[in-house]
Amino acid sequence: METKLLNLTGKEVGKYELPEFLFNVKPDPYFLHEAVKYYLANKHRGTASTKTRGEISGGGRKPWKQKGTGRARSGSNRSPVWRKGGIVFGPRPHSYRQDMSGIKRRAALIDALSAKQAAGDVLMLENFDLKDVKTKSLGELYKTLGLDGKRVLFVMDKPEKNFLKASRNIPRAGWSLAANLNAYEVLHHGRLLFTVSGMTALVNNLSPKEAK
Repeated sequence: METKLLNLTGKEVGKYELPEFLFNVKPDPYFLHEAVKYYLANKHRGTASTKTRGEISGGGRKPWKQKGTGRARSGSNRSPVWRKGGIVFGPRPHSYRQDMSGIKRRAALIDALSAKQAAGDVLMLENFDLKDVKTKSLGELYKTLGLDGKRVLFVMDKPEKNFLKASRNIPRAGWSLAANLNAYEVLHHGRLLFTVSGMTALVNNLSPKEAK
């Protein structure tokens, strides 16, 4: 499976052979939905909290006597029926964590990569080696590839300091190390831009053990 190899200005400088086992698999949308739910659930902090009537301050005495006032009986101003009273069945801190085996996470990532390749959203770059820290240096690449306004994920094998600093002012631009790439990040971004070294690291990370 051959694709264009580009430089940092968006010009074609050659061809690159994408590995079939990563980019030529029929994706299962139901499985990808399960994987996305897994990643989103584990991003959920679960810190929302409300106070019950036992945690609200005040309410140490009965607001008024039981009989003779013409008002409804009341034993505490912390009651849930009172304004600023306790909350019934409100959210409490808890974990939303879900589990998914490493085999399934790997399969989900491969499905996501294949889906992106089928849509024509996987691009290969020689490298992200910028000579200076200027956002303008990436402008030509964005202009040539029509990436303005799109959510783009740059995938590399190791952090490229100049590139990461230059891309900070570009809206909707993200980056990931190949070793940390997951199905949610792939699907969350519209375009994937790999360096050659980043793709090599990804292949080494995802290759079946018997093939290594």
